[in-house]
Amino acid sequence: MNIIHYLTRSIRQLYDWVLSWAETPYGSPVLFVLAFMESSFFPVPPDVLQIALSVSKPRRAFWYATISLIGSVLGAILGYYIGLKLWETTHDFFFTYIFSQESFSRVENLYHTYDFWAVFIAAFTLIPYKIFTIAAGVCQISLFTLFLASVIGRGLRFYLVALLLFFFGPSIKIHIEKYFNYCVIILTILLIVGFVGIKYFIK
Repeated sequence: MNIIHYLTRSIRQLYDWVLSWAETPYGSPVLFVLAFMESSFFPVPPDVLQIALSVSKPRRAFWYATISLIGSVLGAILGYYIGLKLWETTHDFFFTYIFSQESFSRVENLYHTYDFWAVFIAAFTLIPYKIFTIAAGVCQISLFTLFLASVIGRGLRFYLVALLLFFFGPSIKIHIEKYFNYCVIILTILLIVGFVGIKYFIK
């Protein structure tokens, strides 16, 4: 229970921090940077800030989704070029701090058969997307395939969030505040499922 309490408190602090950006002129630029970094090396998904900003200003939800999409796709291209040009000098860093070598090898094997669908599923779900963008460069799949699958997958993900927040923003904020602890637990479970999915479902 102490771990759950610590996790809830930590994420609560993060939630309050990202929500505060909605009241500043820097919310949109920070969202872009977060989306860009998450696609190649940063662990925090842009959805957190996108939701926080959209909850505060539901009428701008689709604008925030567009920022997330553009930043994320550009970050995916960076990840691709890290894998294509810089992998020999950077792989120790990524295997130590970002993802495991085992997970990366599974993604490489997946690319031998499914390139578009692998990127699409990673872009749309909570499976760590950065593994797929970097592995795409290492495996030298088509950059156009990565771009198209990323635009479709991330677009569906971010605009679905925007659609819900555009219509139900204020009420969703009330529910998040009321059931925050449960939301943290559910989100944590989903993240774990995403990581486990790489190990057991990607072969």
